[in-house]
Amino acid sequence: MSADRLTDLHARYAPELLRYLSGFAGGNRQTAEDLLQETMIRVWRHLDNLPPEPEQTRRWLFTVARNVAIDAIRRRQVRPAEVSLPDALPEAGPDATSGAVVAVDTLKFALGSLSGPHRRILDELYLRGRTPDETARLLGVPIGTVKSRAHYALRSLREAVSCPVS
Repeated sequence: MSADRLTDLHARYAPELLRYLSGFAGGNRQTAEDLLQETMIRVWRHLDNLPPEPEQTRRWLFTVARNVAIDAIRRRQVRPAEVSLPDALPEAGPDATSGAVVAVDTLKFALGSLSGPHRRILDELYLRGRTPDETARLLGVPIGTVKSRAHYALRSLREAVSCPVS
């Protein structure tokens, strides 16, 4: 019974919900479809809360969709920005050894130029694989401090790697 009801809800409201969720996804269809799928999973889990009237049902579905989208946005904001250092390093050519030496030296210099707290944050997040929450608890600092230090440390590394000191 509940599977039929969910199928009916999906058939009736999915196109509207997908358009709505596209706004949260910045127009990215794949992300909007993922949000729609998560919305339908939540609806299925709470099908007993579904209002009986069609207009109330529609409002309830859009509220669930909005909450799913907001949760997804918050999850993305909690994660530190990812840096792809290999893109910033010189490509291997005929003399890959000298390029690698320069890249490693540049990275060592960049890491050495960071303050102790910034280096410690990167160490905990990227070398030890801790989450921002775990790092905050371990270091006894607010989560916002962890995120801020990670942001500024990565920005400094990006700048140092893209403009090596001679």
